[in-house]
Amino acid sequence: MSYQPAEDSFLLVREIKEKAKGKSVLDMGTGFGILADTAIKAGASSVLAADVNESSVRYCLAKGINAIQSDLFSNIQGKFDLIFFNPPYLPEDPLEDEETKRVVCGGKHGYEIIIKFLKQAKEHLNKNGEILFVFSSLTNKSKIDAALKSLHYQFTLLEEEHHFYETLYLYSCR
Repeated sequence: MSYQPAEDSFLLVREIKEKAKGKSVLDMGTGFGILADTAIKAGASSVLAADVNESSVRYCLAKGINAIQSDLFSNIQGKFDLIFFNPPYLPEDPLEDEETKRVVCGGKHGYEIIIKFLKQAKEHLNKNGEILFVFSSLTNKSKIDAALKSLHYQFTLLEEEHHFYETLYLYSCR
């Protein structure tokens, strides 16, 4: 099962269209490859899509997107100008089935995968590179902000999108 593109994906799409041209790009957690495809169409110099899910990788490869299987950065080589991630960010729900949990749950509190990603991403970011990622108000924004500060990222909230059940945040960090 892969994550179906939704509001959070579309927040990233708008930003990627503006920032990907001429850049080396990594789409972490690519799913159906909508973000990688957006970067390709925006004129990125190179695009690598990565996902822990083997079927997502096969799907992207069949669409002509350069993709590899990787648990976050475990199989990623090199550095990138732009890294984006639409992570699983919801807190664990004991009533959720295992397959859905793998796609939407970011850990017990929802922020664990994001923090792990941010710790690993630095060594794969070119000088003056940028990371874009989204998460939800259900995730605990103060924990994400604190992690970014402790990891010495400069970060900006680019956009907030309010929905009846949550607010989505789009961050840029360097």
